[in-house]
Amino acid sequence: MDIPNVFFSLLITYWYLVPILILISLTKTPWFKGVMGEVFVNVAAKIQLDKNLYHLIPDVTLPTNDGTTQIDHIVVSKFGVFVIETKNMTGWIFGSQHQKTWTQKIYKSSTKFQNPLHQNYKHTKTLESLLGLSDHQIYSVIAFVGDCTFRTDMPENVTNGAEYVSYIKSKQREVLTQEQVQKIKALIESNSLAKSFKTNILHAKHVKNIIAEKEQPKEPACPKCGASMVKRKARKGKYVGNEFYGCSSYPKCRGIIKDSN
Repeated sequence: MDIPNVFFSLLITYWYLVPILILISLTKTPWFKGVMGEVFVNVAAKIQLDKNLYHLIPDVTLPTNDGTTQIDHIVVSKFGVFVIETKNMTGWIFGSQHQKTWTQKIYKSSTKFQNPLHQNYKHTKTLESLLGLSDHQIYSVIAFVGDCTFRTDMPENVTNGAEYVSYIKSKQREVLTQEQVQKIKALIESNSLAKSFKTNILHAKHVKNIIAEKEQPKEPACPKCGASMVKRKARKGKYVGNEFYGCSSYPKCRGIIKDSN
């Protein structure tokens, strides 16, 4: 049997299955889930928020001093600027305001992910600086979508499903004039990087570098003087060959820390 010819014949016969299989594979990727989450938020905002009062600006990438920051959605209104971070997740969600990481649990499997409130903090601060806003004029909103359930008490700005719309509508104190609203919209749109594949790739590379830097082990500080430590190897004595951290100010300071490795 000529296996290559049989395979080619099957491929010709069932060619229509190829795009279906590719589509099924895509639906399981984090990228696709992220896109669908953002689509849900867009649709809910357009249906439930008055277009005359609330102005939705999706997918905003802004330059920063160390690269870029990407914001899923911004809603601008006279009641404030709402910065929305979208999370499309399933299962049980555990977390609190000050925890560094939160937990997603699906049956017996648990996965850690960055606290979205911390993630959105950089977004709000970037906008505050760009727009000249104060804390009472800008709101951080976390919108979880998908079949997920909070298993711990969450702050009011961490929402599930279309609840994020209710949170936005709950802010009824006018903190911006109509003139300021128009100016803010123009500033965001003029400073946002062009929506393109290249912009997304550059931002993804920037995020990857940040994660790599955080995961890189840092040298400890000297317990005696606070200066940086340098890894060294003992050349004599009973600990010869063992590695340790010695103060970079040696011989002025002789602080050491044993290498736990």
